Amino acid sequence: MRAHPTVKQQEFVAPEQFRFKDDGVFPNSGLPLLVYRQAFTTEVEDRASIIEQCFAENDWTNSWRNGVYSFAHYHSTTHEALGVYCGAATLRVGAKQSSDVKVYAGDVIVIPAGVAHQKIGASADFAVVGAYPDGREWDLLRGQPGERPRADERIAALPIPDNDPIYGADGPLRQIWKHK
Repeated sequence: MRAHPTVKQQEFVAPEQFRFKDDGVFPNSGLPLLVYRQAFTTEVEDRASIIEQCFAENDWTNSWRNGVYSFAHYHSTTHEALGVYCGAATLRVGAKQSSDVKVYAGDVIVIPAGVAHQKIGASADFAVVGAYPDGREWDLLRGQPGERPRADERIAALPIPDNDPIYGADGPLRQIWKHK
């Protein structure tokens, strides 16, 4: 598949990579969290629809629009893509070994299953489109006693997505995540 026409075209936007190991509470992942800076550069009135369409064209579906929870959480049933369509925020990713990542309108974050994430600050207009490879259903886990080892088993069983949520089958995600 090809990138949507409003995606930066000069080359792939090489994603920043953040790696987090299991901290005993949150499983995190051997796969890096990816941040594509300014992947959607066109100023348009309905950037959310353009992000949703691009994600859907690359089989990242079951989408929604909202913000990011302000408490640390992770998903064990799917990876997640977040396309920032409005505003800016600081996300804490990785829990105890955390990094604070600032994201802005046009950025896309791909969060591997198991990686803890939460919003710790945001502009009043901050909003994202969320989507999942193959339209997978997501769960919401908060690092509570009893979640693991079942959550770890679900995470380990997840396949690498067939497509990068922005660039499709030839996008950077598959190359970066190929060695699970």
